[in-house]
Amino acid sequence: MYSERASRLPDAVLWTNTLAGTGAGADRVLPDGCMDLLWHDGRLLVAGPDTRAHLTEDGMAGPWAGIRFHPGTAPALLGVPAHELRDRRPDLADLWPAAEVRRATARVNAAADPARGLEDLALRRAAEAAAPPDPVLRHVVAALDAGRPVAGTADELGISPRQLHRRSLAAFGYGPKTLARILRFRRALALARGGTPYAETAARTGYADQAHLSREVRDLTGLPLGELLASRG
Repeated sequence: MYSERASRLPDAVLWTNTLAGTGAGADRVLPDGCMDLLWHDGRLLVAGPDTRAHLTEDGMAGPWAGIRFHPGTAPALLGVPAHELRDRRPDLADLWPAAEVRRATARVNAAADPARGLEDLALRRAAEAAAPPDPVLRHVVAALDAGRPVAGTADELGISPRQLHRRSLAAFGYGPKTLARILRFRRALALARGGTPYAETAARTGYADQAHLSREVRDLTGLPLGELLASRG
């Protein structure tokens, strides 16, 4: 069973999934612009920013825990540009010094709740970070999530589209157009899950028509919209 709860770390959410990978077929993790620090079977991993649905691998069943960082906030904590982790699930040991990973893993494994152990680790990293996340990134996410165009967002920030693209690669793992595409998909999915008719969902979220929405959903998730909604209960 999947559940989420608030984190003491700003712009983050704790989650657990006690039945991951135990049902028929692979679990499908949808792109959302976020990155996660993960615990599974005593190991620490990182979920990089996805450009399409991620399917769990064989042998990865069992309980999972994670702390999900809102778009743009994880690289400052992990010390790795987001584009280096795009569509990847590396072990933390591939990113940090071995001794540091051993200490972090031991602390998380010793915690009564792995999710809280991950949160404590993230809080320590945030306290030790040389600088907080770039405040410009919050504006970028808010503007694109509101449906504003990339060029207009760059103008609002007083930077060129090329500068915005470069900063977006490091912060989000891809350019602002891809981030806008994923955020629009998430808005549409929320409306459709709430019972909004597909054609109205498409119109309200800026798609040309229902067919455009359907193509985007299939491209990002690998499933038709109706099948995707049914698979998520």
